[in-house]
Amino acid sequence: MIIFDCDGVLVDSEILSNAIDAQLMTAAGWPITAGDIIRGHIGQPKAVIWAQIAALRGAPWPEGLLEEADALLWQRMATELQPVEGIRDALERLPGPKAVASSSALPKLRRSLEVCGLSDFFGPHVYSASQVARGKPFPDVFLFAARQCGVDPADCLVVEDSVAGVTAARAAGMRVVGLTAGRHSWPEHGPQLMAAGAARIFTRSADLTQAALAAL
Repeated sequence: MIIFDCDGVLVDSEILSNAIDAQLMTAAGWPITAGDIIRGHIGQPKAVIWAQIAALRGAPWPEGLLEEADALLWQRMATELQPVEGIRDALERLPGPKAVASSSALPKLRRSLEVCGLSDFFGPHVYSASQVARGKPFPDVFLFAARQCGVDPADCLVVEDSVAGVTAARAAGMRVVGLTAGRHSWPEHGPQLMAAGAARIFTRSADLTQAALAAL
């Protein structure tokens, strides 16, 4: 089975989501860019990321700011969210069962897949860190996905775009590759995923072929 992360792997959401977060954080008195958040924090549940940055600034966020960020993202997803370039064709080519295991909350996760027209590739096998005790970099959501699908973790291959996700997949006993095809990618992205334990880096979704993944 192939298990895909969602944000930055299936849907090109990291630029959009983190731009909204950076704008609100900056307005609240902590100057930060979308790139800062992406390079330092992606792959984890959003509440965890916001808590980490609040700890860095030494003060909690104004009440309701995280909820405002979620609401703005939900609004903009309908018109601005796109699939990662080439991922639809890759999903059509790859045989066998597929699942999603994401740090996003389940309603946002399902909505993202619907907006991008990718839901049918996964059917009911869409899983969120909100369904388990701990999000990435812990392995819980990947192990949960494997259990729900009736598949041994050793028989799963994960496609990820974050160090937290690669770390979680490896901790789950799964093979993992990195995909850096999203618009949020940066020069050190691939090397960082390799250092975290990815077996190979794919810079284009088009290169996610049956032969390339079977070779792993």
